Amino acid sequence: MKLSLRAVTTEAKLLLIGIPLLIWTMLPIYHLFLFAISPKDSAFAGNLWPDHPTLHNFAVVFGEQHYYLSHFWRQLLNSLLIAVAVGAITLLIAAAAAFAISRLKVKGGGTVMNLALFTYFIPAAFLAVPMYRTMGNYGLLNNHWSLILAMVTIASPYAIWVLKQASDKLPVELDEAATMDGATTLQLFRLVYVPLMMPSLVAVGTYAILLAWNEYLYAFLLLSRDTDITLPVALGNFLAADDSPWELLMTTGFIYALPPAAIYYAFKRYMVGGLTAGAVKS
Repeated sequence: MKLSLRAVTTEAKLLLIGIPLLIWTMLPIYHLFLFAISPKDSAFAGNLWPDHPTLHNFAVVFGEQHYYLSHFWRQLLNSLLIAVAVGAITLLIAAAAAFAISRLKVKGGGTVMNLALFTYFIPAAFLAVPMYRTMGNYGLLNNHWSLILAMVTIASPYAIWVLKQASDKLPVELDEAATMDGATTLQLFRLVYVPLMMPSLVAVGTYAILLAWNEYLYAFLLLSRDTDITLPVALGNFLAADDSPWELLMTTGFIYALPPAAIYYAFKRYMVGGLTAGAVKS
């Protein structure tokens, strides 16, 4: 089939825009990797490729052979546990709330959802100090639960909205048929709603996990012990030194960026389809 001139022109325009954007996006990642494989004395040489690339920096990080990396594995585990907990709790809250609002038509559910979304009019940074005081009043400071609850609070309104929009697209007849067959509300939720909502649930769970994984401000305020902090906060400690080991900082940052990248590409299909589900109602 012969391509039309218009189609070729459109494709060319997209390439002219897309290629520079791709290069611009990949440049920071390339420089991050470049620092990671460069010796300390040549990290700022400005070369496109180091004269003597090395994996020594990775050995130092993995072996916790630097003062700022003395709890690397513990802090990485903290980040992982907190992110997974935030994802699981956010999913539970958002799925239950969206099910109640969209399928059970709970009175006042729409108002509750709109009020929850209204919280996004206030920047999250402005809520950091009130959140710190609240956690202090409940004795949760320097406890992982303080950061988990804070992240769930931030992630839940958007998660509820996304799942509610996706839930509205499901045929109501499925609920009616299951109810006529004797299904209870819990069975309807577990056997009908959750399987049909799986793409959106995966997308929302991934969003919550990545949000918690990359959080710095709340983690910095609510956690203080070196054995309790997450890795982003530990990375911030590198900047406190007069002679910061930039090659180790970049190596640790590169390692820390790999899990979310893997999660995103593993669930990319769900992320695109799930987060846009219900965005345009038919």
